[in-house]
Amino acid sequence: MPKTLRSPRHVRLIDLLVEQRNRAGLSQADLAEKLGRYQSVVSQIESGGRRVDVVELLDIAAIIGLDVHALIDDLLSTRQITDR
Repeated sequence: MPKTLRSPRHVRLIDLLVEQRNRAGLSQADLAEKLGRYQSVVSQIESGGRRVDVVELLDIAAIIGLDVHALIDDLLSTRQITDR
């Protein structure tokens, strides 16, 4: 299985999370506080250095007002490098 960190879908996920966090008017520190985490955790996620597990994704989505179903649909339409 190819690596997913920094794959096209991973990059798209990050872009969507950052875009929606900004739309929600939240800084990384604001989001981190609401998650009960350090700002550095959010920074690592948004810089692509740390994966987001499903539970974290659901928590983040709820805080920033992101539709998880639409997110998944978008990611499914994003081609992976290995797609031919």
